[in-house]
Order: sequence, then C-alpha cells, then structure tokens
Amino acid sequence: QVHLVESGGGSVQTGGSLRLSCAFSGWSASNIWISWFRQAPGKEREGIVCVNIRDGGTTYRDFVKGRFTLFHDNAKNTVFLQMNSLKHEDSGVCYCAKGAQIYNCFRSCDFDAWGQGTQVTVFS
Repeated sequence: QVHLVESGGGSVQTGGSLRLSCAFSGWSASNIWISWFRQAPGKEREGIVCVNIRDGGTTYRDFVKGRFTLFHDNAKNTVFLQMNSLKHEDSGVCYCAKGAQIYNCFRSCDFDAWGQGTQVTVFS
C-alpha cells in the first residue's frame, strides 16, 4: 500500500515558522511527484509547492515564494516544507500528495495518494 504521513504542524504566531514533514512509502521514489496542498475551512484544497523527486525540480505558488522552502531526502523518502514568515491566511490543514503521471502539480485530481494532513494555525 501507498502511505504518506505528514507531521510538524502546530500553532505559531504571525511571522513564525514551522517545518512540515511528509514521509512516504509503498512505491519507488525514482520518478514521482510530491505536492503540498492546504485547505482552510470552507475552501478548496490549494496547491502550495511541488517537487519532482527524480530530478529535484521544485515549483512554488506565488503566494509562498520567498517564505516557504521545500527540501527532500530521497534516501529517507521524506519531503520537508520549511515555512517562514507565516501569515494568518496560511492556516489550514496541510496535506502531502503523491502522483506519478502529472499534468499540473497543483491540480489535486492529478494525485492518487494523500496523507491525513497536519493542522497549521497562525495566530496574532
């Protein structure tokens, strides 16, 4: 079975930082995509950043550029998301997702496995 497990969420003050982890298993990491999504209450899931595990190519949404940084450790099958300068609008459940045949790494329907999510809360 394919498994993805997120961790690292929590509550931080505006301007603070969190580091999220996504550990994945159940398939080869040689040619897959991992994306981070977030979902605030009442809103659709929104892509944040994605990485091609094979070549390391990373793409960020504009609203996180300069604040969030993605790292991956292929040997450990783990992707990290360092989130700095957090804003209230960053609050929500953050999910990592896996896909192998991707047209757009920010389209949730292109991903076939999801973690359970980790809560991020940013307060003033």
